[in-house]
Amino acid sequence: MPKQTIPYPPLDTPAVLIDMDKLEANIKEIAQATTEARVKLRPHVKIHQCPEIAKMQIEAGACGIEVGLIDQAEVMAEAGINDIIVAHPFYGERKFEKAKKLVARPGLKLAIVVDMVEQAEGLSQIGQAVGKKIPVHMKIDTGAKRYGVLPGAPTLELARKLSKLPGIELVGIYGHESSGQTVPTAEGVTKVALEVGTILCEMACLLRGEGFNIKDVATGASPTVFAACRWIKEGVLKEITEIHPGQRFIGDITYSYSYGCTRDRCALTLLTTVVSTSHPTHVIVDAGFKALGGESIIGRRDTPGFFWNDLPSFGPIKGRDDLWLGRVAAESGWLYYKENAKKLTLGERLEIIPNSASLAFNIHDKAYGVRNGVIEREFSITGRGRGT
Repeated sequence: MPKQTIPYPPLDTPAVLIDMDKLEANIKEIAQATTEARVKLRPHVKIHQCPEIAKMQIEAGACGIEVGLIDQAEVMAEAGINDIIVAHPFYGERKFEKAKKLVARPGLKLAIVVDMVEQAEGLSQIGQAVGKKIPVHMKIDTGAKRYGVLPGAPTLELARKLSKLPGIELVGIYGHESSGQTVPTAEGVTKVALEVGTILCEMACLLRGEGFNIKDVATGASPTVFAACRWIKEGVLKEITEIHPGQRFIGDITYSYSYGCTRDRCALTLLTTVVSTSHPTHVIVDAGFKALGGESIIGRRDTPGFFWNDLPSFGPIKGRDDLWLGRVAAESGWLYYKENAKKLTLGERLEIIPNSASLAFNIHDKAYGVRNGVIEREFSITGRGRGT
């Protein structure tokens, strides 16, 4: 239930704040795009790791959720979410034991992504032990060069091996566009969405032609979700059945570089306090690695304006373009004055837009939903730290 609204400055800081208007607008926008494309929406919740936000996404029209890790699936299932895909292939006795408990859970629809037969063999043993077939999706490497079997003959070979294993059922294929694949323009993401979607459609047709019952074909990362929906709506990517964006619902500075969101749609900020004004060039705030994460996005260092006075940015300050968060330690951040900056006072509260929302969520137990300057509700980040 929503908490009684109170002004948020009394919070002990640092604290994760979520702009409820922006979060709801992001959820609505993506749900509307997938509805218009007549494709299922399955949000990747590894970003926020919060069952309450996941339920907001489901209430807006998502068919279920996707998690990165089997441990996160455990958290979401315990919260009553009953349609989950585990997107990252896994291996190991502890993880298989968790999977076994989840597969045996009444009412839970659980599918698991694999890209090697050895992973599937462990699932096969689980399926046989609990007396049910585990739905398996095969991960296709569409260019991200992370998880996945290569398209073409390797995909067909793995499918044949999977089909021989008892206790599992190959029901789908899964692809994912990496942010590194996209040129951060509308044209760039449109091109990648088409390329990746085309590979998956071709693999679905190949496998079906060989007699495999491929029901689910999933694509669509945060930068490409709207482009993919347009291609599907236009009838180009006819085989795609699900879209699985993640970060686009929350937004952060990292994804703004890859066309995954715009800065004005970032829903998460980190509330911090000025704790020292003893130097004329900068102040110290109480947000460092332990509160914010240490992502400097150094891989984008060739982007114009990336550095200021040879310092990268660890996140812009909401409403204060005259300040530069150029250095962080474990528990402190250095906030530098740019030219003609308005001086800060001891105890002043500021909001940082993090470079990585994922890191910020994973550091904190709670996030505070804010609307019009007051706390509307608390979110428990119950998935944080699970599976690490």
